[in-house]
Amino acid sequence: MGCARPVKSGPIGSAEPGAVIIVYMNPIELPADPTHFPDEAASFMLDGPAGKLEALSDIAIPADARRGVAVVCHPHPLQGGTMHNKVVTMAERALRESGLDTVRFNFRGTGASQGEYDDGHGEGDDLAAVVAWVRQVRPDDALWLAGFSFGSYVSIRNAVRLRADALISIAPPVGRWKFEGVALPTCPWLIVQGEADEIVEPQAVFDWVDTLEHEPELVRMPDTSHFFHRRLMDLRGAIKHAVLGWLPPMRQA
Repeated sequence: MGCARPVKSGPIGSAEPGAVIIVYMNPIELPADPTHFPDEAASFMLDGPAGKLEALSDIAIPADARRGVAVVCHPHPLQGGTMHNKVVTMAERALRESGLDTVRFNFRGTGASQGEYDDGHGEGDDLAAVVAWVRQVRPDDALWLAGFSFGSYVSIRNAVRLRADALISIAPPVGRWKFEGVALPTCPWLIVQGEADEIVEPQAVFDWVDTLEHEPELVRMPDTSHFFHRRLMDLRGAIKHAVLGWLPPMRQA
């Protein structure tokens, strides 16, 4: 499948005003475990703890590029979540437009990734394997983690052990997954939560945020469902605005 890049709809047939059309770009296909970060959109396989992991990378516009890579995690694999999810692709776009190079990947047992679903435990090890590759090919870059729904649970749960420099959590599934006992990060942290989320209880997220010692930046989006229907461009803007002060130095000073 091509590399999804969401664009604002224009005069296209029956598209709803303000809808987001997912346009698929064809990334180059590389051999497994590239020894450098690709200099254009690319698909490849990485070694993971349960077999190969399917990954996509992309780069920021060179004039805007920062010394950082964002790894984005997808929602629940047993409920149709993949790295091509529209919220994941919009978050990836927002971070790339902010100057970060990006990596998305499929957790074990999803898409072409090998292995079987492991209730969030093995998926954390999958994320660690992707991060290890990023650190190998970009040892001096800042590492950002991002995730949507189940992907936010996995990235939050592993942010401290992976030494994340920033964290973006979209609709973290508080009340559906156990966050008690999880070592929470002190790095810059953005949480985006829709107030009309029909899957994650918004008030549970707001109450949980209030208990945190190092309180993250919280963006509450009114009239917004779990999958950000007709609010994807607002999500993009919220992410780009929130992270402005956290961005690493320019790649080419």
